[in-house]
Amino acid sequence: MDFDFTDEQRMLKDSVERLVMDEYSFEQRARYLAEPEGFSRTQWARYAGMGLLGLTFDEDFGGSGCGPVETMMVMEAFGRGLVVEPYLATVVLCGGCIRLGGSVAQREAILPGIADGSLLMAFAYAESQSRYDLADVATTARRNGDGDGDGWILDGAKRVVVHGGSADRLIVSARVSGARRARDGIALFLVDANAPGLTRREYPTQDRLRAADIDLAGVRVTDADVIGVAGAALPLIESVVAQAIAALCAEAVGAMAAAYEETVEYLKVRKQFGVAIGSFQALQHRAVDMLVMVEQARSMALFATMMSGEQDVAERERSIAAAKVQIGRAARFVGQQGVQLHGGIGMTEECKVGHYLRRLSVIDILFGAAEHHLAQLARAGGLIDAAA
Repeated sequence: MDFDFTDEQRMLKDSVERLVMDEYSFEQRARYLAEPEGFSRTQWARYAGMGLLGLTFDEDFGGSGCGPVETMMVMEAFGRGLVVEPYLATVVLCGGCIRLGGSVAQREAILPGIADGSLLMAFAYAESQSRYDLADVATTARRNGDGDGDGWILDGAKRVVVHGGSADRLIVSARVSGARRARDGIALFLVDANAPGLTRREYPTQDRLRAADIDLAGVRVTDADVIGVAGAALPLIESVVAQAIAALCAEAVGAMAAAYEETVEYLKVRKQFGVAIGSFQALQHRAVDMLVMVEQARSMALFATMMSGEQDVAERERSIAAAKVQIGRAARFVGQQGVQLHGGIGMTEECKVGHYLRRLSVIDILFGAAEHHLAQLARAGGLIDAAA
């Protein structure tokens, strides 16, 4: 398999890395977090101008027709800068749902708005009881009236909707039939964030980003707001989440690499007993262990990127689970080592390495922590199916 980037991919990688280097210093990031929505609309418009928001959309819908490799490049650069804009929520998750499962009318109505930066979206799938089970959906959707063409009424609650407080529209999973954990009977709906009956409570997460709890009480949507076939949305959700996990793996690699570099630089300048602590062999060994974990994670992130679009569902699930296990363990190790090697200063708000640890901790939890995916991988017989 050829792992070399094309000239266009190298240009994209260089341009995004320069953007993050020039526009996303630690101090600038703090200012973006302090803005009313918790991120910079100016930066969001800049991403749109660079074509990053429509990167994977077809050219007919304002995009560039790129694939998961280009998304990996963007997310790795964003990880290095601890970028706070809603790229994962709007572009990867919601854009992915519309791109892969939306009707032509839905793609025409939504994807250009995402690509030009005028439309923010959030994916409301998690519930209090569901933990990491995408099929565990208690939110209900029932027909509005006795006919088949009168739309739907949504009732339920979604929790920890990433960037849900600033979204203009939501994609909400709801059950139209079946038991609470049944794989069949789940539908995806486009819902206006200001629809009557919908309430949002926004709050900061551990990594200083924003999430929201969303309650739906008699929220009405039309048949045109159904994404795909009502009752058969779970495969689409799983496919989009696989791509989101691959994107998160790339972001984690960028954050880990930057945390490692910050730590090595600190070891060079911090002095103890009159010499730089980086000269102590024990600390050198710990820095090397960090580097090994970063490089292993990089390999698994690339593997996840390659497998995120795999048509064999079982093979894709095993591959994504294996990548999430390695990324989660590496993220925890690198983040914790970075803070420990900085000493007490690593725990302060003014030290960047602590913020890398916070983001890496959240990445580990999103869509299932390492332990969850390890259990899934074990039930599937391991990364390589012995029965194949």
